[in-house]
Amino acid sequence: QVHLVASGGGSVQSGGSLRLSCAASSFRHYKNCMGWFRQIPGKEREAVALTEFPGSGIYYANSVKGRFSASVDNAKSTGYLQMAKVKPEDASMYYCALVEDSWCYERRLTDLSEFTSWSEGTQVTVSS
Repeated sequence: QVHLVASGGGSVQSGGSLRLSCAASSFRHYKNCMGWFRQIPGKEREAVALTEFPGSGIYYANSVKGRFSASVDNAKSTGYLQMAKVKPEDASMYYCALVEDSWCYERRLTDLSEFTSWSEGTQVTVSS
């Protein structure tokens, strides 16, 4: 497994922006799929965005399309989730995760079982 560290969470005003980072110990394979997820207590963890690298496949949950942007800097072994136009319902614990040696597939927005490496969470709170 790859060690992942998510960071960048904090408090943001509604309508504001925040960037989360996911630092990986290393990427051991040429192709990978990094996912961003969020979870609030009592609810299931839900996918926010998937991005494959190298490659151009990026998938977003409908709830964040047009507001969030996921990317990966392979040279830095770091993924990012740029959050914009943040809404109160975006408040959650955010996690990043990795499927190694694979491209992303849209089905992984709902099937999290293949993500084998997970970060600890980073909390995002939204103030109105």
